[in-house]
Amino acid sequence: MIKNLFVIISSILLLAVGGKDLRQLVLTPTPVMHCQSCEDKIKGNMRFEKGVVNIETDREKQTVTITYDPRKTNVETLQAAMKKIGRDTQVLSDKPFVKEKKQKK
Repeated sequence: MIKNLFVIISSILLLAVGGKDLRQLVLTPTPVMHCQSCEDKIKGNMRFEKGVVNIETDREKQTVTITYDPRKTNVETLQAAMKKIGRDTQVLSDKPFVKEKKQKK
């Protein structure tokens, strides 16, 4: 239920900001994410970082995708926050956030 609430709040924030000037950072954490608890720890701690709009983890690909407002935070700050919870990170990409458009049938 808390996970669903977080997704709803994140979606509302994305709509409120309108996707303007947001960036999407993709990191690979070390040590790797082994279980749901690892993912929950990352999401639970990173959601409190200033400027973070959304966090997605992918255990299979070993990536953490963070959508953030660059006016409020930066890559170095987000990496430092990950380090505080025991995860070194490597940046795979940092690019402007592009909202996916739904295709009409």
